[in-house]
Amino acid sequence: MPITRKRRNEEASDSDETNEQHTYTSFVYKSRWFVVSQTVGDDFTTSTLTQWEAECALEALGIDQISFTETDGNCQGYARKRQIAINPVAQLPHRTLFHELAHVILGHTSEADFTDTERTPKNLREVEAEAVALLCCEALNLEGAEFCRGYIQNWLSSAIGYNGDGIPEKSAQKIFRAADQMLRAGRPSDDADSQSQ
Repeated sequence: MPITRKRRNEEASDSDETNEQHTYTSFVYKSRWFVVSQTVGDDFTTSTLTQWEAECALEALGIDQISFTETDGNCQGYARKRQIAINPVAQLPHRTLFHELAHVILGHTSEADFTDTERTPKNLREVEAEAVALLCCEALNLEGAEFCRGYIQNWLSSAIGYNGDGIPEKSAQKIFRAADQMLRAGRPSDDADSQSQ
């Protein structure tokens, strides 16, 4: 939960008249928060995409969508092994779906299982997954590309094992391959048949 607080400029001396109050926002955990699945009422339904079917993609890619159980209200979704979960009140559920599918397809969820292999730094994993989401949103003319760009810029920073100067060529190849795989997997069967002829 965001809370706005005030503090005085501690670096200014007591005699200095610039000792002003500044506001800042901090976040606190509320123990009595709950997830949507713990509420009563009609099930929440998301809008369907006409050019791309999530169910087809999930089945073709061998990925299961499970119930969202996180209590963190900022969490839009998550991926574990070959499973994904999307927050039922996610801002842009299709974008979050693409992002979490990308984590699975790019192998980010299986890297922890193989401790003898080199692990992709977290910021690069997030950049790769969101770049796939950006390509999918743009390819399907869906809302959210501007949020993808902001997310990528936020995570495109230096960290251990990754200098943050740009997307490495190896990652770019993985991003294009994953986006293509995801878009092909989600084509409705009648649409895929007409394009193959």
